[in-house]
Amino acid sequence: MTDPSPPHFTTLAVSLRGGLGRLTLDQPDRLNPLGSVALQELVDAAAWFDASPASVVVVTGAGRAFSAGFDRDELAAPSPQSRHTPELGAAMSAAIGSMGAVTLAAVQGPCVGGAFVLVMSCDLRLAADDAWFSLPEAELGIPLAWSGVPLLVRSIGPARTTELVLSCRRVAADEAAAWGLVNRVVPRHDLAAATEELVGTLLERRPDVIATTKRQVREAAEALVPSDGRWAGTEHLQAALRARSAEG
Repeated sequence: MTDPSPPHFTTLAVSLRGGLGRLTLDQPDRLNPLGSVALQELVDAAAWFDASPASVVVVTGAGRAFSAGFDRDELAAPSPQSRHTPELGAAMSAAIGSMGAVTLAAVQGPCVGGAFVLVMSCDLRLAADDAWFSLPEAELGIPLAWSGVPLLVRSIGPARTTELVLSCRRVAADEAAAWGLVNRVVPRHDLAAATEELVGTLLERRPDVIATTKRQVREAAEALVPSDGRWAGTEHLQAALRARSAEG
C-alpha cells in the first residue's frame, strides 16, 4: 500500500512513511514563526494525519531554532487574516492535542510563546541541551492564550505556571526537565538519534493500543484541567488586542 501524499504547505514540511509522520516548522531563515498562515496549516496538517495511517508524528523545527513564536510582524501590522489568530491559536492547540497519533516534539534552540504552547500540546517532549523556553506575552501586554495556561497547570501546577507566565524569563532545558515540562534532555548532537530511538520503541506498539492510550490520557487530563472553551483564553486575548488597537 502506497503512503498518501501530503498536501502542500508554505510554512511546514510534512511527510509520512508507514506509521511514522513528520511535521516540521519550515521557515528556518525566520526562526519558524507561527503566524496566522502557519497556525492554519498546523490545523490542516493535524487533520491530514488523522485521516492517514500515522500512529506516531514527530514535530520539529528546521534550522537552529524550534520556533521564535508568534510572528510579531503580524502584531505590528495586523491583517484581516491575522485578526483571527486568537481563534486560530486555540484551534491549533486543540488540533495537535487531539490527534489520534502520539505526538513527539523534539526541541532545539529557542522555543518561544505560541511555539511553547505547541510543544505542550504534544504528548511527549525531548529537548536538546541548547533548548530554552519562554513566554513573553505578559511583556507585550497580552495574556497567554491558545490553551497555554491549562496545559501548563497540568504539567507544573498553578504556582510555577503563574511564575513562568508573569516573569517571562527563559527556562533552560535542564530546568524544564526538572519541572516536568519535557521528558528528557540530551546533547544537541544526540537529539535526532534519541528521537529515532523513542520513535522505534513507539512503533513497536500496536496502533490501536497507541490510539487508546492517547485517548485515555487526554480524557483524564481534560477531566483534571479542561483546555477548551473559556479555559483556552481566547476571549481574554481578543479583549487585550482590542485594547491595544484602541490605544494605538
